[in-house]
Amino acid sequence: MTGGTDDRPEALLEEARRVHGSAYAPYSNFRVAAALEAEDGRVFSGVNVENASSPVGVCAERVALGTAVSSGARSFSRLALVTSGDRPATPCGMCRQALAEFGTELEVWSEATDGSVGRWILSDLLPEVFRRNDEGSRA
Repeated sequence: MTGGTDDRPEALLEEARRVHGSAYAPYSNFRVAAALEAEDGRVFSGVNVENASSPVGVCAERVALGTAVSSGARSFSRLALVTSGDRPATPCGMCRQALAEFGTELEVWSEATDGSVGRWILSDLLPEVFRRNDEGSRA
C-alpha cells in the first residue's frame, strides 16, 4: 500500500463519500461506495447492495462498473473506494477480476473511516488475471 495526501484523487474520493450513505448493508454493516473514473474523465459511482440471500448482493465496484459499461465506457484510469472499515480496503477477488476485464493498470484508492488512504495498482492486487483462451486480452 502506498500513497500520500499530495497525490490523492480528491474529487473522485469526494464522489465516493457523497454516495457512501446510500449503501445498503443491513447484514454486514460494512458500507462501501465506489467512484470509477473513465479515461475520458466521466465518473460513475455505485454502492454495495446486500440481500438476505447473500449471493444476490452486489459490490459497489461492480455497480459502478456496470453503470459505466452501460454508458459506453470501456477504459478506466482510477477507482476510489470509501468504506465504513477501520482501514483502507481493497476490492474483493470477484471485483478485481471484473475490473481487470477492462485493463489491469487501474489505480485503486481506498479511504477508511479515520481518513487513512491506501493506493494500489490493480495488476498488483490481481497478478494472474483469468483470461479465456479463445478471446483476446485487453490488459
